[in-house]
Amino acid sequence: MSDRPAPPEFQPAALDWDAEGQPQSRLYGDVYFSRASGLEETRHVFLAQNDLAERFAALPPGGRLVIGETGFGTGLNFLCAWALFEQCAPADARLHFVSVEKHPLTAADLHRALALWPSLAPLARQLLDRYVAVNPGYQQFRFDDPRVSLTLLVGDVMELLPTLDAHVDAWFLDGFAPAKNPQMWQPELFALLARLSAPGATLGTFTSAGFVRRGLIEAGFDMQRVPGYGHKREILRGRFVGRPDAAVAPWYARPPQQQARRAVVIGAGLAGCATAASLAQRGWQVTLIERHAEPAQEGSGNPQGVLYLKLSAHGTALSQLVVSGFGHTRRLLSRLQQGRDWSACGVLQLAFDEAEARRQQALAQAYPRQLLQPLDRAQAEARAGVGLPCGGLLFPEAGWLHPPALCRLLASHPNIELRTHTRALTLQRGGAGWQVGDGQATLAEAPVVVLCTAADSAAFAQSTWLPLKRIRGQITRLPASPASRELRTVLCAEGYVAPVRGGEHTLGASFEFERQDCTPSEAEHRSNLELLRAISMELAGRLNVDDLAPGMLDGRVAFRCTTPDYLPLVGPLADAEAFATTYAVLGKDARQRPDRPCPWLPGLYVNAAHGSRGLVTAPLAAELLAAWIEGEPLPLPRAVAEACHPNRFLLRRIVRGA
Repeated sequence: MSDRPAPPEFQPAALDWDAEGQPQSRLYGDVYFSRASGLEETRHVFLAQNDLAERFAALPPGGRLVIGETGFGTGLNFLCAWALFEQCAPADARLHFVSVEKHPLTAADLHRALALWPSLAPLARQLLDRYVAVNPGYQQFRFDDPRVSLTLLVGDVMELLPTLDAHVDAWFLDGFAPAKNPQMWQPELFALLARLSAPGATLGTFTSAGFVRRGLIEAGFDMQRVPGYGHKREILRGRFVGRPDAAVAPWYARPPQQQARRAVVIGAGLAGCATAASLAQRGWQVTLIERHAEPAQEGSGNPQGVLYLKLSAHGTALSQLVVSGFGHTRRLLSRLQQGRDWSACGVLQLAFDEAEARRQQALAQAYPRQLLQPLDRAQAEARAGVGLPCGGLLFPEAGWLHPPALCRLLASHPNIELRTHTRALTLQRGGAGWQVGDGQATLAEAPVVVLCTAADSAAFAQSTWLPLKRIRGQITRLPASPASRELRTVLCAEGYVAPVRGGEHTLGASFEFERQDCTPSEAEHRSNLELLRAISMELAGRLNVDDLAPGMLDGRVAFRCTTPDYLPLVGPLADAEAFATTYAVLGKDARQRPDRPCPWLPGLYVNAAHGSRGLVTAPLAAELLAAWIEGEPLPLPRAVAEACHPNRFLLRRIVRGA
C-alpha cells in the first residue's frame, strides 16, 4: 500500500525548530510567535488591544464573551485568553473561543510547543489531553472548567468562516504575515469578520499593513495604528462600527432565550443524558425523567456499541456531523476507563463486495489518513488478528464503547436530578412555562423541556407531526474462547463483531422493520451468526458457532429511531398548524422568504432520531441543542445545523403541497 498524502485541504503543519526550541512553519517560512517572548506578544497584541481584562471583569451574572481567531497555531492565544479569564471574570461568566486553523499541529508538535510556557502548563495539559481525533471541519472541546469552550475549525478560513453561526465580541486576527500568507488577508475575509461581529466588537492584529487597515475600514471597522511589541513598530486595533449582515430564514432563526435556567429533559438514554449534561455544565438546573429504573435501558443499553463512521465522499451534512461528532465523543471518553468502558482498538470496515470497495476507494481520496486508512487483505488480517475474506478501511482512532457507562457519567453532574420510574405522558403550558404530566398529576415544571425519547418523542400533542420510525435491532452475545480473544479490532461488514469485553463478544445487529416487540428471536440470532460468518469464517470457527444449539444464544433487543432523510432531529419545535399558515406562500413559490417570525412553541426542543449512529452524533447534538437554547456559537456549520433542524420537515410539507 502506498503512503497516500492527506488531501490538499488538510495538511498538518510541517515545522522546523530553531536552536531555542521555537517552531517555524516550513510551508510559510514564518514564525508562530515572537522570538523575544510569545507570551508578552500575545498579551500586548490580542489581550490588551481587545481590553479583555476589563471586559472579563465587567461581565454580568451569567454573561459570556465570544472570541474569534484566525490562526489557532500552537494554541498560545487561546491559553493566554483562558488564563486571563480565570484571573478576571466572575465565577458564573463564560468564555467561548472560536478559532480557524488550516494546518493544525500534530499532537507531538503541540506538546513540544506548549512546553515552552511552564506558566500555562495546567491549562495546556487539558488541551493536550483532549487533542485527539482532530479532523477537517468543526471540533468541539470542553474542559475541566465548564465555563470555557473551544470550537476549532480545521480547514481554509475562507471556506469555514462562511459556515459559522456566531456573534463574536473580540477578534484575534492572527495567521502568518500578509507577505507570507497573502491568500488569507483578503477583502473577503474582512467582510466575513464584519458579518460575524457583534455590535461594538473589537479587533487586534500584529500587522500594520496599509491594505489590511484599509480593507478592515471598508468592512466597517474603525482602525487605529498603535505601538507594537518588541521590534514591531506598529500594530492595529479596531472596533466594529458597521452593521452585521446576518440574515437567516425566520424558520431557522434562534428562538427567544429563556431567562430562568431550569429545564426538564425527558428520556435518560444517551441523547437525554448528554442533553442534560450539556445544560448542566452551563449552570442549568436539570430534571432528567426516565421511565425505567436507571438510565440507558433501551437503545443505549447494549453492552458494546461501535464508534462507526458511515461516510460519504461528497461532504454531505450527515458526513460532516459524523466526523465532528466522532471527535467530540472520543474526547468525552477520556473520562471513562479504557478496557472496561471503552477501547480505542480501531474499527475495520471490510470491502465485502465491489460496490463497497469502490465506495471505500472514494473515501480514501476524500479524507485524511489519520481518520481512515485503506488496508489490503494481509494488512487487515495482521491488524485484526483473525483471517478475513478481504481488506478494507481502518479507522484507527475508533473502537467500541459501553454506552451505559457514558450515560451514567453524563447523568452524574450535580446540577442534574434524575427521576426514575417516572413516565411523562403530557405537556401543557403552565405558570412556569411547561408542565410535564403523567396523565394524572404534574411531574415537573420548567421554562424549557427537551424531548429525548427516540420515536416516543412524537407521542406528545405538540410533536405528533415529527416523522419518526422505529427499527428493531437484536444483538447476540457470544462467550469468548481463548482463540477468539485474539481479535484486536472491531470488524464491520453488513454486521459487526467487537473484541472481547467482560468475557464475551457482541455481535449484531439485525434490522427488523415489522416486529415491534422486545423478545429476542432465534431467527435473528441465526441471522447474526450468518453476518459473523460473512465477516470472518475463521473467527466464527474460533467461537464454535456451528456447535451452538437452538436456545443456547443470548442477546438483547432495542429499537433504532430514524427520520426519512436519516439525519437526527435537533432543535426547537414550532407549532405545526401555525407554521403552515405563516409560511403558506412557500407552497406557491419556495424562493420566497416571508418576513414573519416563526411560531415557536417557546422553550420546547427535541434531540432524537440518531439511528445506529447515536454514539457519534448524540453527544455533539446535545452541544448543538444547548447552543440553540443559550444563543452561543453553533458547534457545527450553520448548514448542518439547519439540516438537522425539525422545521425542515414542516417546510417540505408546505413546498410539496402536503
